[in-house]
Amino acid sequence: MINKTLIEHLNWRYATKKMDPAKAVSQEKVDAILEAIRLAPTSSGTQPFEVVLVTNPETLAELQKAAGDQTPITDGSHLLVFAAWDNYTDERIDAVTNLNIEARGEIPLIHEYYGNLKANYVPREAEVNYAHAARQAYIAVGVALVAAAEQEVDSTPMEGFDPAAVDKILGLSERGLRSVVLLPLGYRDPTGDWLLQMPKVRKSRDTMVTEVE
Repeated sequence: MINKTLIEHLNWRYATKKMDPAKAVSQEKVDAILEAIRLAPTSSGTQPFEVVLVTNPETLAELQKAAGDQTPITDGSHLLVFAAWDNYTDERIDAVTNLNIEARGEIPLIHEYYGNLKANYVPREAEVNYAHAARQAYIAVGVALVAAAEQEVDSTPMEGFDPAAVDKILGLSERGLRSVVLLPLGYRDPTGDWLLQMPKVRKSRDTMVTEVE
């Protein structure tokens, strides 16, 4: 059983540069990370992104090429691809409204709230809406990193990839999605990762936190 505190887990984690291909993350741990992602907060509860879980070796090899041959993609046992909505639409926001009604019943406030959301979001340029959706996906990426650390699973968030190529490989465009972040999951290779022995480098609290009393 894992009994470390959250801060201990966060000190333990790092952006793993070399994973051990002989070690696979259990389905139980992957499911726990995915559940944490599902529960992550998003603006107005829209959850405007999806996660593609990739384990197929051939697909992972293609994705690795689209990401500058970064080895954690194929050495890890699982790859999470965070893909944001390419736009907000009436249909997508209506689906969120209906999900709320199913859980909370017919509350007039729900229709008013999401009606206002449609009035504000739908007319905007698609690129503006995609950028907003991508920011929501990043919140979930942060939650995923913490959840992986809590499970003592190594992870490496990646922005260094060709989004158009990833979208094509996974057929995301046809689904109204655009790839945002790749997150390999696996276990560190202590003999091959140059970063493992390096101390964690972070700004001090004094340089990051301003207190207004």
